[in-house]
Amino acid sequence: MININDLDKVYRTEEIETLALSKIKLHVKKGEFLAVMGPSGCGKSTLLNIIGLLDDIDGGSYLFNETEVSHFNERKRAELRKHNIGFVFQSFNLIDELTVYENVELPLIYTNVPKAERKKMVEAVLEKVQIMHRRNHFPQQLSGGQQQRVAVARAVVTNPKVILADEPTGNLDSTNGNEVMHMLTELNESGTTIVMVTHSEHDAKFADRIVRMLDGQIIMQQERAVKNVELQQE
Repeated sequence: MININDLDKVYRTEEIETLALSKIKLHVKKGEFLAVMGPSGCGKSTLLNIIGLLDDIDGGSYLFNETEVSHFNERKRAELRKHNIGFVFQSFNLIDELTVYENVELPLIYTNVPKAERKKMVEAVLEKVQIMHRRNHFPQQLSGGQQQRVAVARAVVTNPKVILADEPTGNLDSTNGNEVMHMLTELNESGTTIVMVTHSEHDAKFADRIVRMLDGQIIMQQERAVKNVELQQE
């Protein structure tokens, strides 16, 4: 589904040039749950932004569903994102002036889904993440865990092919964090591809594969078999 080869990303100012990503090779299969780990500043969030077509590349190629997308203009990028990619952020990124229902409905409005169909889709996903009883509340009336549930609902309401999660439990306590990870696991088991950036070794163990980065490069990959061995030893 995602095929990245020899990808470079450079940030430039008038005085300095910083190589954020260097010769990245990454292949993510349909239905896979991938965790990307590494210290702050290693390039993992930059890589996630590129996968989500929120940032340009300076070299290499990026194929999404066998289509080269690295040179798409912003209109084509936005169209691909609307129909294929859902985002879950550490800071939730909910709109304070909209209710839970309205926040989750928003991506469907952008994709011109009829109102009656939107209602069915929003209510179904709110039930799925167990936040239906808060549908008329505003984000500031919710706990952090509840806000992240809404953010997950908004990410998946369009049935995207890929969910990109950037530190999805970073602002949550362990109980709420575990709930979010179990939600992501259930979505993955139902067929959704997930790419997650995380600092948490605990969260990474939910993934099929762990990619570790350092100084803008991928330095190690651990397959699920390794994860299972680690879990059995604990």
